[in-house]
Amino acid sequence: MKKEIKITVPTQWSAITLKQYLNLQKDLKVYGENEDGYTACLMHHLCGFNVEYLTQLDTETFQNIKNDLIGFMGKTEFPLQRFIQINGVEYGFEPNISKMAYGAYLDIAKYDTFTIDENWAKIMSILYRPVTSKTGALYEIKTYDGYINEDRFLEVDMQVHFGALFFFVRLLTDLPNSIQKFLMDTEVIPHNIKSILEKSGKIIPPLSN
Repeated sequence: MKKEIKITVPTQWSAITLKQYLNLQKDLKVYGENEDGYTACLMHHLCGFNVEYLTQLDTETFQNIKNDLIGFMGKTEFPLQRFIQINGVEYGFEPNISKMAYGAYLDIAKYDTFTIDENWAKIMSILYRPVTSKTGALYEIKTYDGYINEDRFLEVDMQVHFGALFFFVRLLTDLPNSIQKFLMDTEVIPHNIKSILEKSGKIIPPLSN
């Protein structure tokens, strides 16, 4: 007697949570050295597919699922989403990075890398906080108090996470060019240029990593 198996295949990153992504990356380090292991990891973590049924798929179905998954995985550059909803609560991205609370900056800077890894949910918990007020395009978020709840961001979809990451990637790309243009266009170097360059220099290494 044949057993019918229902497979839900995601076709975009918005269908994948950070928790799924991190678990996938962990297994890929172990099993992703060959093509079969890579495909098995994708199907297990992104489709919820039991590996034991993998060999029971017909060739056409197997290839179609594989193509659907690989088709969107390389497209990770998304715009920043300033507002997101988590359990009915609206969260806003840090409105002004240059005026971010020093405690928030220190908590982010203590991580060795600035990338989507096991620490990323903590970073997102610092950058996204509940919205307290909105006036047109302006908004305020809850004052940073050092409390980090990473679990809530493990269930947020990867499109949001990639959008936040690439916000900083683009910032890193634009920053050196902006500083150079600023110095070339300015006849008088500002009195606080030393502190400006020190702040820029501190943020570049973790962003580069």
